[in-house]
Amino acid sequence: MSGIVKSGSLASGRHRGNALRRIMAAASLVVLSLTLSGCLYPKQQLGQNQLPARDAVAGVQTVVDLYQKDTGLLPMKTASEETPKYEKFIVDFSKLQQGNYISELPAATFEKGGNYYFVIQNEEIDPSVKLMPLTIFQAVNDIQAESDRYKRKNNAIPSGEQTFPGFYRLDYEKLGIKEPELRSVYSGGALTLMLDENGRVYADYGIDLMQAVQKYGMERIKEGEDLRRLLAEQTDFVPVKSPVYELIGKEPVPQLKKK
Repeated sequence: MSGIVKSGSLASGRHRGNALRRIMAAASLVVLSLTLSGCLYPKQQLGQNQLPARDAVAGVQTVVDLYQKDTGLLPMKTASEETPKYEKFIVDFSKLQQGNYISELPAATFEKGGNYYFVIQNEEIDPSVKLMPLTIFQAVNDIQAESDRYKRKNNAIPSGEQTFPGFYRLDYEKLGIKEPELRSVYSGGALTLMLDENGRVYADYGIDLMQAVQKYGMERIKEGEDLRRLLAEQTDFVPVKSPVYELIGKEPVPQLKKK
């Protein structure tokens, strides 16, 4: 009889522990939601974007970690093998809601009308929540569509001056459209788009990567290393719609590789 009582006590303790963790997670999301709705980085307008509060990622990270601890899984949407590295594994907030891990979605997320997808990186080793800027994502997709139409009609790509081997500035006059005004989520500076020799459009993060390399230490960079990881590791944002960059002659240089 006493054994049954002890077993019930242990089960009750476990339930209380799980309930406490969920309460803590819910409280964290309440703070997150309040912060996101009314407290943005002061005076930092990045084109059509505003940067979400600094604890936006931290709040979602807390809930994702709790979900993984309880279920052994990550709350992310299925992605195909062809999905680019920094567009994979979008956080599936429906799974978090169904499990009562959150009640309200973060204001910054696309599903709530915000300008970001929350994505999970390093999913197999150290899952980390990051932000994918949708303004840049959509701008590249829109220009890609225009570039593809031009290529089909003219059997050529709408290229301007060559900037790196295999990469060119976009000639917006050929496309008959105005160049989009984009801002880097890393520096706040202007972000330009470029075109590779196959007609694929990318965002050029060269200036941001140079700053990241200098911060990390140029001597620590290995030959052939993809520099984009530095931006994701040093900040809350992933370099969406970017080519692979390698350090060549002490300068980040885009590569005609597909990753």
